[in-house]
Amino acid sequence: MQSKGAIRFVAICLILACLWQLSFTLVTSICTKKANAAADKAVAEMQKSAAFAEVPDVDKAYYLDSIRKIEARRYTDSISTEKIYFGYTFKSVQNQEINLGLDLKGGMNVMLQVQLEDLVKALAGNNTAPEFQKAIALAKERSVNSQLDFISLFAEAWKEVGGGQRLAQIFGTYEMRDRIKPESTDDQVISVIREESESAVANSFNVLRNRIDRFGVTQPSIQRLGNTGRILVELPGVKEPERVRKLLQGTASLEFWTTYASQEIAPYLEEANSVLAQTLSAEEEVVDEATESAESDDLVAQEIKAQGGEADNANVEAYKKANPLFAVLSPSQFRDNACIGLAAAADTALINQYLHMPEIAALFPAEFRPMWSVKPTSYIQNSNIYELVAIKASSRDGKAPLDGGVVTNARVEYDNRRGGEPGVSMTMNAEGANTWARLTKENIGRQVAIVLDGTVYSYPTVQTEITGGSSSITGHFTIEEATDLANVLNSGKLPAPATIVQEQVVGPSLGAASIHAGLVSFIIAFCLVLLYMVLFYKGAGLVADVALLTNVVLLFGTLSAFGAVLTLPGIAGLVLTMGMAVDANVIIYERVKEELKAGKGLGKAIHDGYNNAYSAIIDGQVTTLLTGLVLFFFGSGPIKGFATTLIIGIITSVLTSIFITRIIFDDRVNRGKNISFETALTKNFLKNTKIDFIGGRKWSYIISGALILISLGSIFIKGFTYGVDFTGGRTYVVRFDKPVTAEAVREATGKVFDLAAAEQGLSGTSVEVKQFGGDSQMKITTSFKYEDEGASVDAEIEGMLYESLKGFYDDGLTLDEFVSTLDNPNGIISSDKVGASIANDIKRNAVISIILALIVIFAYIAFRFKGWTWGLGGVVSLAHTSIIIIGFFSLFSGILPFNLDVDQTFIAAILTIIGYAINDNVVIFDRIRENLGLHVNDDFKETVNKSLNATLTRTVNTSVSTLLPMLAIAIFGGESIRGLSVALCLGICIGTYASIMIGTPIMFDATLSRRKKLAAKETAKKK
Repeated sequence: MQSKGAIRFVAICLILACLWQLSFTLVTSICTKKANAAADKAVAEMQKSAAFAEVPDVDKAYYLDSIRKIEARRYTDSISTEKIYFGYTFKSVQNQEINLGLDLKGGMNVMLQVQLEDLVKALAGNNTAPEFQKAIALAKERSVNSQLDFISLFAEAWKEVGGGQRLAQIFGTYEMRDRIKPESTDDQVISVIREESESAVANSFNVLRNRIDRFGVTQPSIQRLGNTGRILVELPGVKEPERVRKLLQGTASLEFWTTYASQEIAPYLEEANSVLAQTLSAEEEVVDEATESAESDDLVAQEIKAQGGEADNANVEAYKKANPLFAVLSPSQFRDNACIGLAAAADTALINQYLHMPEIAALFPAEFRPMWSVKPTSYIQNSNIYELVAIKASSRDGKAPLDGGVVTNARVEYDNRRGGEPGVSMTMNAEGANTWARLTKENIGRQVAIVLDGTVYSYPTVQTEITGGSSSITGHFTIEEATDLANVLNSGKLPAPATIVQEQVVGPSLGAASIHAGLVSFIIAFCLVLLYMVLFYKGAGLVADVALLTNVVLLFGTLSAFGAVLTLPGIAGLVLTMGMAVDANVIIYERVKEELKAGKGLGKAIHDGYNNAYSAIIDGQVTTLLTGLVLFFFGSGPIKGFATTLIIGIITSVLTSIFITRIIFDDRVNRGKNISFETALTKNFLKNTKIDFIGGRKWSYIISGALILISLGSIFIKGFTYGVDFTGGRTYVVRFDKPVTAEAVREATGKVFDLAAAEQGLSGTSVEVKQFGGDSQMKITTSFKYEDEGASVDAEIEGMLYESLKGFYDDGLTLDEFVSTLDNPNGIISSDKVGASIANDIKRNAVISIILALIVIFAYIAFRFKGWTWGLGGVVSLAHTSIIIIGFFSLFSGILPFNLDVDQTFIAAILTIIGYAINDNVVIFDRIRENLGLHVNDDFKETVNKSLNATLTRTVNTSVSTLLPMLAIAIFGGESIRGLSVALCLGICIGTYASIMIGTPIMFDATLSRRKKLAAKETAKKK
């Protein structure tokens, strides 16, 4: 081998560089352990203190957990700027460690959709023209199944329903007068709207990035997804999903409003109550349904008692019928207060519906704006009762007299007058200070409401004019809530609402379990490969093992250096690349054995063996690399991590299997040492076989045809069990503290979810329950409200799950404990949410990626082997393998005791199989091409059979060496990747069979047919 010294030098440098890169992960781990030790010490000291003894028992666990978090964070903060490792600070070292995916580390992956329809409405001044509203609705409806951006869809919809009206008439508002003129064409208006939307998405991205930076998450990731208006956020290690949802989705629309006094609105409420009684008299079922809340019944009973009556059932029902509004809204007893009533949380939506009825809204002053308090009232202990505040929109344009745009700084403060309760202190700019001074001066003795995102945080009474531009927000906050509010205000207001359309949450306990399962399965798989190579190839096997160890170092080092994310599917990809690295060694070794058999010396045999193996190795790896690239561009989350590991692994595998082993072999040959390429047991393995594969191809066609028919029959008759990322909906993996049955869990959740679905007119069962990795873990999938993107829906569904499942726990647990933590491994350990539009995109991308992969491979094989018949044989072999695996997942779903859902992970498996299985075809085709060149006059059938027999040892060997580690992953890798690993195991077995018995015979028949046609044409020409 030429330039052996240079190659050795480069290899040593690469290995040292990767070891250096991996050292950052080790240093981070050591520092993290020290931080945890410091936190444990602080907790132990606190438990011994007198102050801790006075803490109520119910709060002690939460208190200790807070101490642990604070002390661990304090330790890492104290060394964050210290140089702890060769001039690197702890923060720098932490940023250089291997980046673990959410499925290993725990955390949250969120895709947000900037709601451009709201932006378009705002740009049009919330125009109420029917044509405009219809165009917006049509564009939104089409966005679910289209890849076009919302602005393009709106432009198309307007052409259909605009009735010839020009967009300039809709968007020619006072605010847009400088950019949209009366004579502007529709295309010019759309161009302006598009610019505004792109600016809104860019600004939303910046605002979200600022919020995340202030949140304090290690190694967060945020990226824009093309021109879709979507933003992908990954937050490793976060343990409070609901807090993150509020942080990301809050528009930060801060407003300061004047208010009405309760006595000013009370007469209108009385009149509204009377009108409602008349309107709803014929609809008793509506009233009955609306007043099921126990808390609203309590409020009614209190009102009856206040009037001197007896609060028995008959009186309560009579009161509800005569007072439909006051049955759910208890009028305020404080005449000068801005709170006009109290209501149970369950009744707030109905009250909103009542107050917005045209005939009711017309009774109130035009400036009246009812808004709810952000939290339950503190007047009634342990209740879920909210306050309705009467906002007064006195300005001409109906906007708040002062908004959050004037806030220059916000910080957490503690109010000693309220027992040290956390709040948020704000400072305003000069313009805001002047407006705030005027507003407070005009409202001395009255209340001013501080409103954020449409909910009232506080409504303090103005005692005197406030100058200097300072104010504060209070509202019975926790420290975290006050911190997040200050963060949001400092980061700025989102230019358009952003809603979560896809979400994945992995609890820390599942992350820790995944790390353990991944590590164990990887070690077992690695040892199996090492052992197999030594048992089969003896001394040469040890050389392959050295190359494999080097490959692992290079692979992990490269992942760390490039900041790539290592996921659980990525570990499966890493194991697959180990098998493929060995695959290259097997090709070389079998070639060397052939050269030795031909009588060549060891040095010459190694030289020729490597040279003859290069084309097959490169072609096989390139085809896998191409499918890896397809997977990378069309996948997301853990699947992209799988593709990244696969791509890097392919490159490092080629380098180590070719160059590292060659250097070792050349050194031993130069020193006169012998190298054995076989053992006594494997010396005659599949040696001198003379199987007539082509002659028996009709039987293989019959067998494969039957398997394909069974598969297609199951696909079209039984169908699939689709994952939530294909159907849309929410999936929760729930862990119990004892064994439970899927039927019992399904019955319990069905009582809640099915009833709710029926009430909302949804058809079919809304809950599906399956065992997931053991009889104490269940995977619960629901389509209930999956198209509702409201910020409170996730918390609502988690609450419904808790209510239906809490009876299954022997020790009992609270709603807060139901979301699993490291200290509490039970409850929800992971969750996924996929909106309808995202599900359609995923399905579309899945189909495109598979078709594209087959086209790319067909084109590459046809190009490399200079004939379309070779490409046809390869693609038919791959299609055959894919159909049977897909049929297996259809046929045995619900029968085998593990997950066989068709989802993104399954598509990743199919694409990987396509990339891997073509390797066998490439090696066989490469030998056929070589033999055709060497034996020009031999019969084509004989040449093909000879080539198949010559490569049989290699074909079986590479399959076994890849199958063994994948079986280890399937058995020990954990439930979340079992479907992926099972599909890969099937793909290896079926793909090996198909390359010999389907792909090559198809190529043979197609080539033979083509030759006959060409011969017939030549004969016709001669005549």
